Amino acid sequence: MRPLRFTEFVIDVAKNSPTCGRVQTLSEAGDSKHPFGVVVTVGASEARWQFTGQLPEGAKHEGFADEPVAGDPAPAGEAPQATDSPEAWLAAALSQAESPEVARIERWSTQPESTGGPGLTVFFHDGSRIFARHF
Repeated sequence: MRPLRFTEFVIDVAKNSPTCGRVQTLSEAGDSKHPFGVVVTVGASEARWQFTGQLPEGAKHEGFADEPVAGDPAPAGEAPQATDSPEAWLAAALSQAESPEVARIERWSTQPESTGGPGLTVFFHDGSRIFARHF
């Protein structure tokens, strides 16, 4: 899945979450530096997410059609809570969507080798990935 389509997917997921107060693209929020991403408001907190992508191994940008490839959805964990960290909230919201395109979701902060800030890697059944960086 490419970052543009992922942005649309996240907006749809967030709008359907009872804990989300508002969601908009980064550009709608006045951010012209990051081409893909969203701003999500949960409770009194605002979280900004930048999305970058990685195509499946061997794929080329000019020939990649970004067609959905379905498989077993990532396991749905707990529903997102208003008190969750932004990383936990987004991971929970995405897993609750039970998209057949999403193979698995990894939270960066829970990885043993994690040295960066909060974020997610979303793995898709077509072999592509999205890197969601909280900033």
